[in-house]
Amino acid sequence: MKNGYKYHGAVVPLMTPFTHDGGLDEAALGLLIEDQVAAGVDGIFVLGTTGEGARVPAGMRLQLAAAAVRLAAERVPVFGGLGDIAGADTTEANAFLRAGVTAVVAHPPIFESIPSAGLEAWFGALLDRLQGPLLLYNIPATTGVSIPLDAVEALLGHPRLAGIKDSENNPARHEQLLRRFGGRADFTVFIGVGALMEKGLMGGADGIVPSVGNLIPADCARMCAAARKADWGEVAGVQDRMMTVAGVYQDGRTLNESLSALKAAMHLRGLCTPVVLPPLCPVSQWELEGIRGRMDELGLFQQPPCTPQHARSLV
Repeated sequence: MKNGYKYHGAVVPLMTPFTHDGGLDEAALGLLIEDQVAAGVDGIFVLGTTGEGARVPAGMRLQLAAAAVRLAAERVPVFGGLGDIAGADTTEANAFLRAGVTAVVAHPPIFESIPSAGLEAWFGALLDRLQGPLLLYNIPATTGVSIPLDAVEALLGHPRLAGIKDSENNPARHEQLLRRFGGRADFTVFIGVGALMEKGLMGGADGIVPSVGNLIPADCARMCAAARKADWGEVAGVQDRMMTVAGVYQDGRTLNESLSALKAAMHLRGLCTPVVLPPLCPVSQWELEGIRGRMDELGLFQQPPCTPQHARSLV
């Protein structure tokens, strides 16, 4: 059954900007979105893992989703990540959709710890109560469970299932995923693992969700444009660039540590404060200077994305 939902290209999982007292920084959110739109990305994803989604307070989540929709002003689609859903509660999801989010994105629950065999029924119940499209989000590094491909196939055809964002670092799974579901007119496959994006696009993935797009969105958009033209040499070159830049905040760090380092890098570019939510901790001054040095070596300061006045206000 065709449901009319199909997405593509580079959808960047946006960092969530906070004020120094932990509130949502809507001015910085505007800067982040303008930076992405100017770079030519195909969409933005708020409240994902990169955006500290599960840690953002409930009252702030809808504020963020609605603000992102307003600031994007229909220039790019806005995808909204759901928190750790209790049961099949769709209160937040439907509020996001009413606020204008293009589609919501849901991973398996963490607190409830549903086994893989129960995910087909859990997602089915969630889909039945939604008022708009849903992307499945497979990220066993945080949920502790992988969404079985058989469950994905069983859910195909649901009128509100739009696709999957797969962030499982498993090349064999991605090959099977694309073999079974790639190229469908009614189902989108996004690759969420940086090291697997080139291969995924070559295998028929519709797009990528790269955290490094916060720093080099134009490169990520260029990768997807090259893939649409089957220019695989260009895709390979951009992949190398993306992995090198991602190393600025990922090398030698855990997932949580890398989020703090990425936020610090964004701060150095003048886009937001370095504030992260507990249990994340901001990087030390020594570490910040190391990140600054690597960014300078890679030319990441050549085109400042904001005015000097705003950059000074973020210090």
